[in-house]
Amino acid sequence: MKELRLTLESFRFAWQALKSNLLRTVLSLLGVTVGIFAIIAVFTVVDSLETNVRQSMNFVGDKVIYVNKWPWVFENNFAWWKYFNRPVPTVREFRELQRRLGPNNKGIAIFANTSGNLFRVGSNSMEGCNLQGVSMDYNIVSDVPIVEGRYFTPQEVESARNVAIIGAEIAETLFPNGSALGQEFKTRGQKFVVIGVMQKEGKKLLDTPSNDTNCLVPFGMFTKMFALSSNGMGGVAPSIGVKGRDDDPGLLDLEYEMKGVMRNIRGLKPQDEDNFALNRPEMLANAITQLFSVIGIAGAVIGSFAMLVGGFGIANIMFVSVKERTNIIGIQKSLGAKNYFILFQFLFEAVFLCLLGGGAGILLVFLITLLPQDGLPLFLTAGNISLGLTVSVVIGVLAGIIPAVLASNLDPVIAIRAQ
Repeated sequence: MKELRLTLESFRFAWQALKSNLLRTVLSLLGVTVGIFAIIAVFTVVDSLETNVRQSMNFVGDKVIYVNKWPWVFENNFAWWKYFNRPVPTVREFRELQRRLGPNNKGIAIFANTSGNLFRVGSNSMEGCNLQGVSMDYNIVSDVPIVEGRYFTPQEVESARNVAIIGAEIAETLFPNGSALGQEFKTRGQKFVVIGVMQKEGKKLLDTPSNDTNCLVPFGMFTKMFALSSNGMGGVAPSIGVKGRDDDPGLLDLEYEMKGVMRNIRGLKPQDEDNFALNRPEMLANAITQLFSVIGIAGAVIGSFAMLVGGFGIANIMFVSVKERTNIIGIQKSLGAKNYFILFQFLFEAVFLCLLGGGAGILLVFLITLLPQDGLPLFLTAGNISLGLTVSVVIGVLAGIIPAVLASNLDPVIAIRAQ
């Protein structure tokens, strides 16, 4: 109980010292404010960038393995000539995968797309649209967020009917005066009836495919308008996506099964290399994580220099504070104050200074996140707030420990005589 009372007294003395030298206190915590602001601002921007980039890459789906001609690699010395002559996935291989794959998957889809299409309704038109042909289970492999209407029926896909699911921007442009459902539009010499409208995504940080300008049609209808490529050189090259199960960690079982089935379909011998690529969204996620880890470390190092300057400023002020209050320290010790009481008194003062400065720096970052940001919305996470406060406490302890130890070890007789 006595120790708690003395600790609270240490807090009180520290707070009174800070209030009695308000101008010096403000000037001292400015260095910490700038340092914490620099560090937390860097981490906030990096976290916001990473989140927005990942959201921009959502079109690749989750827990999906794609069969492609080219692997998704991120290397400087990419050996492209090894993959140049590979065949692209075909409808026959899609059918065989549907037939042969076991229960390790939720759904299989084949899809292909072309960009730069012109959609027209009377006098209304829209250029640069993406036209994508999909099979029945595409909504299982990839998210199709329909807010109005419905998805394709098996009959519509099998009979390759002229029906379409369009993005929000296409619907707003072609049908500005009412609902797009049941309306017709024309592209590539074909008329399509709108059966669904997808949820609006808005602007993305990266120029990645967006549902807002995307139009889904049955794959059979798509092949009537565009010739499919056999080697990736001419025509449209399709892709095959297989959705994995949640109880298959890492999709290892599905990958092994797909690899064996694809090698068998293409008649590869045991000594032959794979002439197909099994790609995962995790490849993109890992590359993004590595990139932003490097950026975050570089930013933290730069921000730490500002924090170091703030720490030196706090230490200097604490030495001055000890010098000014040497006489008071002697009186306190002569009246029975313990060494740890004097130690905590100055240590708490240093920590208070750093916490106030760190809190002000975090507040500045938070105020910046409230500003309208169209291209890159910023957000301050609880983790970054905790990091800022923790760094403030650590800097306060490091900056105040030496002055506090010196103050606690002063001889009371010598300290009382100090002028």
